[in-house]
Amino acid sequence: MERIALATWRLLSNVTFAVVLIILIAVAGLIGTLVSQIEARALRDPGAYATEMAAIHQRYDPLTVLGIPVGPRLVDLFERLGFYHVFSTWWFATLLTVLLVSIVVCTLDRLLRLWRGVREVRVTQPPEFFDPRLPHRASLVLLPSEAATVTTVLRGRRYVTRSGEGSAYGDRNRYFKLATLITHLGLILFLVGAAVTGFFGFETVLFVGDGQTLPVQPVGTPHNLIVKNLGFEAPLRPDGSFADFRTDLAVYQDGRQIARKTIRVNDPLNAGGYVFHQNTFGPAADLRITAPDGRLAWRGPILLAGQVAGSPQGFITIPGSPIGLALVLTRDAGGTPELALQGIAGDASGTNQTVFLGAVPVGGYTDPSATAGYTITWEGTSPFSGMVVKRDPGVGIIWAAFILLIAGLILTFYFPRRRVWARFDEGHLQLAMLADRYVDADREFGQLLDDLRRAGATG
Repeated sequence: MERIALATWRLLSNVTFAVVLIILIAVAGLIGTLVSQIEARALRDPGAYATEMAAIHQRYDPLTVLGIPVGPRLVDLFERLGFYHVFSTWWFATLLTVLLVSIVVCTLDRLLRLWRGVREVRVTQPPEFFDPRLPHRASLVLLPSEAATVTTVLRGRRYVTRSGEGSAYGDRNRYFKLATLITHLGLILFLVGAAVTGFFGFETVLFVGDGQTLPVQPVGTPHNLIVKNLGFEAPLRPDGSFADFRTDLAVYQDGRQIARKTIRVNDPLNAGGYVFHQNTFGPAADLRITAPDGRLAWRGPILLAGQVAGSPQGFITIPGSPIGLALVLTRDAGGTPELALQGIAGDASGTNQTVFLGAVPVGGYTDPSATAGYTITWEGTSPFSGMVVKRDPGVGIIWAAFILLIAGLILTFYFPRRRVWARFDEGHLQLAMLADRYVDADREFGQLLDDLRRAGATG
């Protein structure tokens, strides 16, 4: 058991292993970027997921290689591997978890060595350490009585100095070697923040017609938020393009309004721990449906948020009826807008059957005898607003991780450690310098020698 634990520790503390994990995560991220990802809301809605997969099959099923149809099998393989929702797969979560553990182990494994390297200072070095054949070594003429000159020069170059018998030592940016721990902590918090967002975050897309309300979370959720579209606008430029699109949005909780704001694409509303982003918009058909007995079955907008052959499409189940009504916004032969209607109902076997087909112009209504006894009036059109609603509990952790990462990198790259040893030997001053890789040691050692010569040393 001890051998297994030791082998596991060595593997997790191996930098090469961590690099391999990072490469695998980067490849997964590349797949998630190149392969169209299914929206998060569809992963929680079987019907929406089936619709998304049907669209993917329709797009890629015709793909062939050397005349062999590979599209359907490729789509099925990608679905089994989770390539259409990479960032929510078990294997991606596993990669992130193992990387997190590896970073923690690497940090703990190097912590003691880093601390010893910072705390344990050897002021006096043996003569071999000053061998002139080694890099950044020099010998100058300086009397032992002038030893204070070395300390003065080192302090002038912002070194913290110590003295020993016949020797002197200078250390600059000594404790900044520990900055790598700050960077590691930033990486750990970054992965923790991503995990918190993945497990406890929330994201959905809401399509809300003018004057309509919708719950943010599933119906029945305690203290659920309710959004209301108080008005959508999409002003046009002189050339006919959209200058802007915005929604006057109100948010309610427990029967009272807690926030209201006109949201735009880059100007969201924050309320109740959620962020409401303006995302899209589209048309809605304002219908009045009268039942065969003359009662009003429905009056209000029906969102045409879908697409059929490039035309806006929507669906509603007629209240109090087993008939579903599909609508497609099209144009007649003369180019006049019309609303194509299809009534759908299930038979005894559960198979959907078309009950009626028809079309109605703006301001017109159907013949009840042709639409299963219902009178369907198209009163006009109005826009609907589409918004992305997010709750990201890990955002604070990720910001803290970002700050730590930047701080650690700045301290590591801009404040590297350098050390200088001086030894007095029969009227000669022997110098040696060690510096981190980010230091231009040749330049700094040369400047140190110049300062010493100006202070009275020769050679």
